[in-house]
Amino acid sequence: MYEYETELLQQGFKYIVGVDEVGRGPLAAGVLAAAVILDPNVRIEGLNDSKQLSEKKRLKLSEEIKKKALAYSYGYVNEKTIDEINIYEASKLGMLRALSYLKIKPDYILSDAMPLKEQSIPYKAIIKGDTLSASIAAASIIAKVKRDEIMEKLAFIYPDYGFEKNKGYPTPTHLEQLRIIGPSKIHRKTYKPVKDCLLTQLVLEGLDEI
Repeated sequence: MYEYETELLQQGFKYIVGVDEVGRGPLAAGVLAAAVILDPNVRIEGLNDSKQLSEKKRLKLSEEIKKKALAYSYGYVNEKTIDEINIYEASKLGMLRALSYLKIKPDYILSDAMPLKEQSIPYKAIIKGDTLSASIAAASIIAKVKRDEIMEKLAFIYPDYGFEKNKGYPTPTHLEQLRIIGPSKIHRKTYKPVKDCLLTQLVLEGLDEI
């Protein structure tokens, strides 16, 4: 997991940042990216793609990462922007925002599959980077934990959709509630299940007027 970082350190790079995002698949709320500059002198055991870890393990690692990292930051892009520019561009924007919020300026970026040509720092986009790079895995973990926290808070505001459990993903219960009560303000209007519900609402409203 530290091979990319070790090679870059040997090349003379000092501050290597890993960046990743979570939340491409959910039907509601935004996408969240995180950037992490790990301390090259401190190894964190157990780093992996956040999806491969239990919630308990993610929470424990998230605290350890935030405690031991040289720097970390988040970049959030809300559902309205996702609908305006699409999820790919929103994911990239989240990563760029996270990078811009770091208290230490990195001199090399490792990203999870995302080309980041919009900024001037050298970078490498690694396919499945969250399983191959410790820095990207660390970003994946703290991003997942933070976004889950956001969804749990949103569950209090929008209690009908089970966000505290599904985190906005299209589970059968979530889809059923969408069909019954329709989308909330924070649902992504361009995502097919949500778009279909909105179309159904428009049709029914039109029939009511006839």
